Amino acid sequence: MASAKRKGWSYSAGERGRNRVRAYEDLARNKIFFEFYERVPDTDQVRRVRISAGHNDRTAAKSKADELAAAFSKPERARVSEATLNSLFDIYMREVTPMKGASKRAHDHRAAELFKRSWGGNRKISTLNRRDWDKFIHERRRGTLRPVGRKAKENETGVRDRQIAYDLKFLLSVFNWAMTGGDGRGNPLLERNPLKGLPIPREESPRRPLLSDDQYQALQRVGAQVGQHFELALILAHETGHRIGAIRQLRWNDVDLKERRIVWRAENDKIGMEHVAPLSDEAVRALEKRQKENPAIGNSWLFPSPANPSTPCSRHLVRDWWRRAAKRAKLSSTARLGWHSLRRKFVNDMKSDTPMADLCHLGGWRSALTVMTVYQQADQVTMRSALRGREERRASLIPRESTA
Repeated sequence: MASAKRKGWSYSAGERGRNRVRAYEDLARNKIFFEFYERVPDTDQVRRVRISAGHNDRTAAKSKADELAAAFSKPERARVSEATLNSLFDIYMREVTPMKGASKRAHDHRAAELFKRSWGGNRKISTLNRRDWDKFIHERRRGTLRPVGRKAKENETGVRDRQIAYDLKFLLSVFNWAMTGGDGRGNPLLERNPLKGLPIPREESPRRPLLSDDQYQALQRVGAQVGQHFELALILAHETGHRIGAIRQLRWNDVDLKERRIVWRAENDKIGMEHVAPLSDEAVRALEKRQKENPAIGNSWLFPSPANPSTPCSRHLVRDWWRRAAKRAKLSSTARLGWHSLRRKFVNDMKSDTPMADLCHLGGWRSALTVMTVYQQADQVTMRSALRGREERRASLIPRESTA
């Protein structure tokens, strides 16, 4: 009769099915091994694992088995799959981007493509670092990284820091969203933002051109040559201080000529601010003139699209109106003037005698800080007037000498 097979030493720690760890002696190798079960990443399956202790010290092996069992008894930390730029952008574009406005949606797609071309779509987000951040900034400044189909003009370099900051802020918003967005298994899409806290480029002296009174009058003189829609849009931009994007999407039922006021709807506003503001005499006259020339009521657009009157004219069309008018008015092309220069003009025309709360409401600003830091500009007339006023107040406080 054959002798029974000799069994080696073994020791078990923990509970079966939960955190069991078995240390056993392999007599053939004269070494101790540990055996336990672990979960396969991103699945509900488990697998058996055997690892060598590297020695045959039973006392040390028992201590290590107890240590492993104690570690396995702790709540398992959620395993986060290694997200790549491709996978994360794909989810964000499907779930978040569609809720944005048209221009924001277009920028999301352009910016995502730029980051994938700079770093690689299969790049794991957890491996991104300061060198990648600086590389993107350098490529955008030099002009070696441009949107697909965008060719450089003669003597043109890259984009300015303001555009680069816009792209980088989009990326950070995607990463921050992913840290709160779940993957369907109780884990976040992204465990941490590896680029958090890195410096975003900013322009020390950003160009914010202001349209002068002479330039505005020059545009008015050529307005009829560009078209009646441009004439009205120009006056409304000058008199209301609103963005051209909100102006071009006005309907006639937003305008109350009897009460001399206008409703600015949240869905057409960049910051989603719905408010009712009074109209100036010049704006009322321009609107009344348009109604007499082209009677329209109700839901009709003030600026219908020539191709499809059931929709408002596009932002590209109003941009073309401005360029044609600026060329006819012989405005300097280097001044980088545009529709927004009228919004700045509105603020600076009214800054000396209009309470800030009223100015914000009239032009559709939520933050007075934005008006003061971005739109208001210092000018010689206002500064000299302030100095004269100061001198007059001081003079009134000095007692006059009495005459005998």
